[in-house]
Amino acid sequence: MTEDTKAPMRSATNLILYGPPGTGKTYRTAWEAVRLCIGEQAAASLKGDKKRDALMTEYRRLVSEKRIEFVTFHQSTSYEEFVEGLRPSTGDDAGEGPEEVEVSTGFRLKPYDGVFKRVSERARLDRAGSDLSARLDRSARVFKVALGRRQVEDERIRFGLDNGLIHVGWGGDIDWSDERFDDFNEIFSEWRAKKDAEASGHDGNIVVTFSFRADMQVGDYVVMSDGRDRFQAFGRVTGGYFYDPDATFHPHRRQVEWLWRDDAGTERSRFYANGFRRHSVYKLNQSLVDWDALEAIVFGEDTPLASQSARDHVLIIDEVNRANISKVFGELITLLEPDKRLGMPNEIRLVLPYSKKSFAVPANLHIIGTMNTADRSIALLDTALRRRFTFRELMPNPLVLPADVDGIDLQKLLTTMNDRIEYLFDREHQIGHAYFTGCATRGDIEEVMRDKVIPLLAEYFYEDWSKVAVVLGETGQGQARFLEARRLAAPAGIAEDDFSGEKLRWRVKDQFDFSEFEG
Repeated sequence: MTEDTKAPMRSATNLILYGPPGTGKTYRTAWEAVRLCIGEQAAASLKGDKKRDALMTEYRRLVSEKRIEFVTFHQSTSYEEFVEGLRPSTGDDAGEGPEEVEVSTGFRLKPYDGVFKRVSERARLDRAGSDLSARLDRSARVFKVALGRRQVEDERIRFGLDNGLIHVGWGGDIDWSDERFDDFNEIFSEWRAKKDAEASGHDGNIVVTFSFRADMQVGDYVVMSDGRDRFQAFGRVTGGYFYDPDATFHPHRRQVEWLWRDDAGTERSRFYANGFRRHSVYKLNQSLVDWDALEAIVFGEDTPLASQSARDHVLIIDEVNRANISKVFGELITLLEPDKRLGMPNEIRLVLPYSKKSFAVPANLHIIGTMNTADRSIALLDTALRRRFTFRELMPNPLVLPADVDGIDLQKLLTTMNDRIEYLFDREHQIGHAYFTGCATRGDIEEVMRDKVIPLLAEYFYEDWSKVAVVLGETGQGQARFLEARRLAAPAGIAEDDFSGEKLRWRVKDQFDFSEFEG
């Protein structure tokens, strides 16, 4: 009895960083994303305030490589823009897809990928370090070609397959090698000048010649059809167009590396929804190609859907609690669980509603969310999301601030205000230390207090300035420190309301008094 040795499977990270505003969630998110992409040991050298610039440089590099994706949720964020939806299209390939919804003669609705689907597929198909011989280039186009009529021109078909060629007879005996024939209008004009002066732009000699000669590029793929619903071979174009004047048939030719061939053929529907057209050469609708199924045909059914050597990717969701989670994730909320990712023991794959394609979340995609608890209570977050994420709280840390900035003890200032806020309101509405980290002078502190802290406190307490005054230490005895209050007398003609209490007009002082927080 033997036991197969398997490589340890990676575990996906689902993390939400939450806390009051200004507690360093943005910085911590960047570090966590970089750590997940380059590894714990490499990221350790980038940790610390003094290495912030180096961390952000690495973060921007990973963003440019599309290994880190950033999205912000808002109240209108929907499934259609996060996962996939429908979008109007008037493209040349309109009408190719059965899943297109015809709305009028002017446009059609076609499925398009949202940010979550795009980053999931990018992570799953990451080619760095993987076995590239078992992967197709999904950015390349696929052309359908017919080398001859079945059971009539079988020798011509076998000639192309045996000699690594594709060939067409359309285009007459004209050599189309000249560079000017890269342009459709040049092919059109040449054919009308030498062959058929009445030919239209839909003439097969013009359309097929342009597709075969100019549109098809080295690196594109070709599928050799066997009628409308089957195909016999699949290959990669390796050479440009050339004209063979000595050819006994089809002088217009290109070199092809056949990656798969089966004389018995296989069903076209295994990788492409629409039946093949009768055109000798034309470009398939890229959105209808099932690349996973095509790779399984070309390289075998054991082709892995995801490579264990694929690099890690991170999706950052800022303000995750601002959206309706059930509405945004839909049925994919279950796929976020680490043990249900692609390649995991409890792997789950779903068919998406618009594209009708199978989808799973790869294990090398990590998700980091941020949540400002002052905007919305953590208790209101969708329970399904809470079960699938690890929550890490980031609270104000006065110790990272200096104890003496022009005589002001910033640690004492922040601690005192937060103690009062927590007593009057709750711990989730404290002031974060990040508001003061850039303060180097008394003027900087005053600017932060005037432009950021006091307006935030007014918002917290719904413009109840008496509570704002308490947080700032205005006791009503002695000189006012940050706010001034003047009693309002009842205007002429208005009787004083005995039940409303004293009415005050509050004003932010021009000069602040920090004596309470001076060391």
